[in-house]
Amino acid sequence: ITRLSKASNNAMPNPPDPAYKTETMSNLDAPVLLSMEGAVARILLNNPAKHNSLTATGIDLFIDCLNQVDANRDIRVLVVTGQGEKTFCAGASLEEMTSGDMTGDKFETLTDRLTAMPMPVICALNGSVYGGGSEIALCCDFRIGVYGMRLKVPAAEIGLCYPPNGIRRYVKRLGVTTAKRILVAAEVLDAEMLLRAGYLTHLVLQDELEVETSKLVDTLTPLSPTTVAAMKQLCDQMADGNLDLARVLAVTSQCHRSGDLKEGLAARREKRQPNFARR
Repeated sequence: ITRLSKASNNAMPNPPDPAYKTETMSNLDAPVLLSMEGAVARILLNNPAKHNSLTATGIDLFIDCLNQVDANRDIRVLVVTGQGEKTFCAGASLEEMTSGDMTGDKFETLTDRLTAMPMPVICALNGSVYGGGSEIALCCDFRIGVYGMRLKVPAAEIGLCYPPNGIRRYVKRLGVTTAKRILVAAEVLDAEMLLRAGYLTHLVLQDELEVETSKLVDTLTPLSPTTVAAMKQLCDQMADGNLDLARVLAVTSQCHRSGDLKEGLAARREKRQPNFARR
């Protein structure tokens, strides 16, 4: 895994040009890996032997990766995925929950941080998703699933009451009926059901996942990062029912002041690709 950086902002070269500086990332055996190239960051859950479940250390690494991505103003899209073709993520480590090394508050810190990322976040679900892993995907803006995957949250089967923020997220994104099927009934939902319920935004064959993810990345990266971040924030506030009109005016005014609107209109008039400012 490498991290690539460049002074200019938009380009996502393939292959990287010589002007890019490559930095080797930390231990490739780590449970969470980060790579950044041009405008795109990727976080890989890297514990397939344990279904990419997250220990307390893994959660700390995940949050640190998110902070690094947020601090890099060149990044316009974040992709979150898992190692292997069996499971995207099985949530928090049951062993550490049993021992007390893992708490619900710690996992909630991760999901809240992921939800708050300003750029669009794509979850490329490389396999099935269980427990808190299903909420990690739900924190993302787009979820590309694969045929054959399943979702199951066994909280009610083990006597675990899901935390309020997590329940709110399921109800907000999926509606109360689907949330109850997942959380109260611990029902197993297959890929087609997940697409119909709105949990998945895209559904593809396993060998098409990388290509379809790249297509969505290519759709998102040329867009105005200021405007995308603003509209993502406003969509989430509206869904939460806590829209602040004064904040709306401030956000829309910021978009106009950024110069992206002027650049976008000029590019449309001149029939060229817009060159938007950094995030």
